[in-house]
Amino acid sequence: TQEELKQHFSEPIFGQISETADALGLECYVVGGYVRDIFLQRPSKDIDVVVVGSGIAMAEALGKRLGRGAHVSVFKNFGTAQVKCHGTEVEFVGARKESYQRDSRKPIVEDGTLEDDQNRRDFTINALAVCLNKGRFGELVDPFGGMNDLKEKIIRTPLDPDITFSDDPLRMMRCIRFATQLNFYIDDDTFESLCRNRERIEIISRERIADELNKIMLSPIPSKGFIDLDRSGLLELIFPELVALQGVETRNGRAHKDNFYHTLEVLDNISRVTDNLWLRWSALLHDIAKPVTKRWEPKAGWTFHNHNFIGEKMIPNIFRKMKLPMNEKMKYVQKMVSLHMRPIVIADDVVTDSAVRRLLFEAGDDIDDLMTLCEADITSKNMERKQRFLNNFQLEKREGPSVPLKPDPVGRHQEDVFEKRDAPAEHDHQQLGQRVEPTLPPQMQRMMNRQAENTKRVEETIKGTKSNPRWFVPLFCALMIIGLIWCVVYYLSPSGSWPIPNIGAWNLGIGFALIMIGFLMTMGWR
Repeated sequence: TQEELKQHFSEPIFGQISETADALGLECYVVGGYVRDIFLQRPSKDIDVVVVGSGIAMAEALGKRLGRGAHVSVFKNFGTAQVKCHGTEVEFVGARKESYQRDSRKPIVEDGTLEDDQNRRDFTINALAVCLNKGRFGELVDPFGGMNDLKEKIIRTPLDPDITFSDDPLRMMRCIRFATQLNFYIDDDTFESLCRNRERIEIISRERIADELNKIMLSPIPSKGFIDLDRSGLLELIFPELVALQGVETRNGRAHKDNFYHTLEVLDNISRVTDNLWLRWSALLHDIAKPVTKRWEPKAGWTFHNHNFIGEKMIPNIFRKMKLPMNEKMKYVQKMVSLHMRPIVIADDVVTDSAVRRLLFEAGDDIDDLMTLCEADITSKNMERKQRFLNNFQLEKREGPSVPLKPDPVGRHQEDVFEKRDAPAEHDHQQLGQRVEPTLPPQMQRMMNRQAENTKRVEETIKGTKSNPRWFVPLFCALMIIGLIWCVVYYLSPSGSWPIPNIGAWNLGIGFALIMIGFLMTMGWR
């Protein structure tokens, strides 16, 4: 009801806006996401106000009313202004109507009415408006049935979707992004129009597309967005490397899995336990090189040799093309992709201490994130095997490892060869760029403890705490001296007949052998 809606606009800033608008004789409305999120019961800090008149004049008048605590920023080229006051930001814009040219998403803007302004909105759920003028304070204006669409969880355009998407093709990405973030469905007519207009995405800058992709990636179930992008044909235009993962090929009755859907499953798995955007990108790209490394081998079947290393090399080109940051964030994704095939379950009789140290060294501060990625990579459809993975991981947490790690002889993916741990219920993930000492898995900690014990025993032996016959060192030195004398005697003897007659140059070989044996034994004993 209107009275209930008024309660959501009880903050002092809305009263100040109302009084300023009435003093200027202007109609003003809160529109867009702020109103939508009230009904979705989601927190929102973006307050957008449409003024039937000059939004800039309204903002400047409000700034004077608020006094010294307010800061007004004016953007004349866009006809907008922003007021900041005590941590609250309000953006003002004059009501307008827009028209577009075919080769640009930049509109030709004219002054308009509230109805004109609502007509230009992308979706019905974003066209809701609430009046702030005193006489109609809290009145909802919903000309396109946005409230019903919120109830039915539908994304739909206010006007002809062909016009909406052709005018501003970025709205196609926003359509899928909102459906993914809110777990809504896209109206059939709207989706068909999205498919028809997909080629228009070519006029959108890669930075804007990447921004929408990142928002899809950070949604609760990002696979929903990528499936809609694929169904509409947009994914092939903006991310062909991901589309190349699709398909299952069978030969001699042996098939590989569909790596596209496997990748999306890994992405959803990791999204349950972390909000780290770049770890999610790592999940999306962890198998990106499988199409170019796929080979058929009669004995082994389908293989993807070195797909992790090739994938690491592909990432800079992908980031450059998509205008993603070419900095430490990209290097982090490269590291995750490169290392994601490395061992997770450490067994006493299979993996060496040096292998553990090497993995810890290469992963560095990101060891926890690497473990999280590998755990998310468990997507076996064999429920018995998958449950065994889960049980093994829980056992690892409580008692330690009992599962041997088997080497991968044919380059198959790790969940098909390794018995690994499933993701724990809770993770304490580090933020990218922060130095946090990693907590070692129990099996790795024991391996390092054993290595320390071995080192201690060697040190005790060297110090003489155990039997240490020191007379061996002079003996080995004597061997070197004998070998040297042997060689000298050979050179000085007539016709090389000494020290042992009738074997000629073999004397020289014997001398050198004695020298080398003495030297190596001395160094080895030390």
